[in-house]
Amino acid sequence: MNIAVRSDETNLIDTNGLSRSELMAILERARFYEDQNGLVPPRYLGRFVANLFFEPSTRTRFSFEVAEKRLGLEVLNVSEDTSSTVKGETLADTLKTLAAIGVEVAVIRHSQSGIAEEMAKQNNGVRLVNAGDGHNAHPTQALLDLYTLHKHFGDLNGLRVAIIGDLRHSRVARSNLWSLTTMGAEVVFSGPETMRAPDLEEHAPYLPIDEAIAQADAVMMLRVQLERHREQLFTTAEAYHQHYGLTLERFARMQDHAVILHPGPVNRDVELADELVEHPRSKVFEQMKNGVWVRMAVLERVLEGGKRG
Repeated sequence: MNIAVRSDETNLIDTNGLSRSELMAILERARFYEDQNGLVPPRYLGRFVANLFFEPSTRTRFSFEVAEKRLGLEVLNVSEDTSSTVKGETLADTLKTLAAIGVEVAVIRHSQSGIAEEMAKQNNGVRLVNAGDGHNAHPTQALLDLYTLHKHFGDLNGLRVAIIGDLRHSRVARSNLWSLTTMGAEVVFSGPETMRAPDLEEHAPYLPIDEAIAQADAVMMLRVQLERHREQLFTTAEAYHQHYGLTLERFARMQDHAVILHPGPVNRDVELADELVEHPRSKVFEQMKNGVWVRMAVLERVLEGGKRG
């Protein structure tokens, strides 16, 4: 697996380019914004950010937009069907156009793996934040997961996190692997045999699901990404839930202190039993809330070249 450094002070492409001190700086700044409930002076009035979401999104898109507006940024929302890419314009030329009219940051979500890194290498005049590219990376999701765990547990050194589900297609699993291990956590993987990812297993062990859940301090269930599958991988949603989901029976075998995470959107009674989504030990909706603070910190980081405001 290519684990070259791909993020710097003015781009966030993935978490594998971030050191422990850089991760901590983002978490600390996110905590500052949370402590202020996001009510801070709008420091970036008159400066522009463009959200280029070429894949469907609810949590990530609106979380970014709230974060941007809390910082005082002027927000331009671009979708694939309303951009000139439908006329044949390349994404690189779209970014150059945005830079030419004064946009400083582009937040990109795209189905093509590696597109954010490719655009960053071309230096098209705007600073880039990867909001998810194919099955490659989703750094702000990993950062908000990290923030959620850090708030709950404090020091993450030695914390065991089980990431379970559709590993083959999961950009969330990949970005979480890098950020969690950098912070000293132990990652284990599990899920259906047909959804395993050998590239991930080069860096963390794969365990049977019941073993992974019983040992974990945090259980992160991944969404089954049906839109990325070309073949039928299980017969029914109920069958998947019984074999590979966090059922009530499996939850009962979790450690008493262990928590539940899910990047969303949740398929209830598929990855998670319906009763567990809002359970007191579930962090699902807290993760969504924390996404605003983390994305405020990330946007500030790229706008300020890695420095705090």
